Amino acid sequence: MTTAGTARETTTRTGPGAARQHTLRERNLELVARAVYEVPEPLSRAGVAAATGLARATVSTLVDQLVAAGLVRELPAVTGGRAGRPAVPLVPAPRSVVGLGLEVNVDYLGVRVLDLTGDVVADQVVPGSFHDSDPTVVLGRLGALAREVSAGVAAEGMTVAGARLALPGLVDPRTGLLEVAPNLGWSSLEPVPLLGLGDLDVRVANEAKLAALAELAGGSDAVAPDSFIFVSGDVGIGAAIVVDRELFLGERGWNGEIGHVVVDPAGPRCSCGAFGCLEQYAGKEAMMRAAGMAPDTPLDALVAHLAEGAALPDAGRALGSALADFVNLLDVGTIVLGGAYTELLPWLRADVEAVLDDRVLAAPFVDLQVRAAQAGPQAALTGGAREVLRAVLAAPAAWV
Repeated sequence: MTTAGTARETTTRTGPGAARQHTLRERNLELVARAVYEVPEPLSRAGVAAATGLARATVSTLVDQLVAAGLVRELPAVTGGRAGRPAVPLVPAPRSVVGLGLEVNVDYLGVRVLDLTGDVVADQVVPGSFHDSDPTVVLGRLGALAREVSAGVAAEGMTVAGARLALPGLVDPRTGLLEVAPNLGWSSLEPVPLLGLGDLDVRVANEAKLAALAELAGGSDAVAPDSFIFVSGDVGIGAAIVVDRELFLGERGWNGEIGHVVVDPAGPRCSCGAFGCLEQYAGKEAMMRAAGMAPDTPLDALVAHLAEGAALPDAGRALGSALADFVNLLDVGTIVLGGAYTELLPWLRADVEAVLDDRVLAAPFVDLQVRAAQAGPQAALTGGAREVLRAVLAAPAAWV
């Protein structure tokens, strides 16, 4: 019986729309790579053939190419107690092709390298204060750090496939331009050339959106739901909307600026120029001031202060108010809090949930969930590196 997979292998046409053989090969390589990467337990060549519908001989050839390219690794053969040739499990190749995540945030610069197994193979986070900073200086410094880390992994035989640069502001993903980052004081900026990373493929994205993509990979304790609102709380507050495991980007990719939702028009002026934005109540520096601490106090000190009995009711109520608007508009029932909120959630939860229960119209009929992020610190670095590797798997022929 001819399957859809074998039809793809053998179909030929003529004319302007003809299917070219190397195009079929590229598509089949992607099918095989995804079959290896997107299963909880390793598949053998026969398992990949069954999963993709491709002929076993074709799968065997393509797997050999992926192994030679360093994208797939063969584990020791297992017999399984059956007659015939032992099955050879196939898994993502470690420490071969890697992705680079870069980030400029208000209080740190970061570089993180992930391999195809999802393991972190290099990580550098440098604290600092980048309010109203010079982008040429800051991005030049980040570029130097990226070159240092890249040289280190290259010396170990790894190949950097590309990089994603996370920035806390409005990024146009089509042009790579940063339109505005109020807390950095940057606007109308083309950041990639300032990194000085030569021919490396570097693309720019919003910090919260990359952090949300990191969350989709799950953590040690839980797997993210298919749809959720992700809120990244640091000095600024950004959000991302995930629907059916894909980012919802809106018309220009600029949605999710929850930090600039006005919770009190009579409130203090925000860095964006408006009054009473959420960041002025629930941003990290605002919470530090509310606790009587200097704005640049480490988060651990605030956590210790709260553990001694202090509270952040204004922050929790303001955050709950902004989230209620999002839930009413979007009809998404799970809210994932990342960044500083991951550690602060025990002291924010009661006020956030009280406001959600009071202001979300559907609250009596649905189970609204507020949960801590699982992706770990500086999640945008992880999300950025993962996006590079996802692109590799979408076009593995480029590496074969």
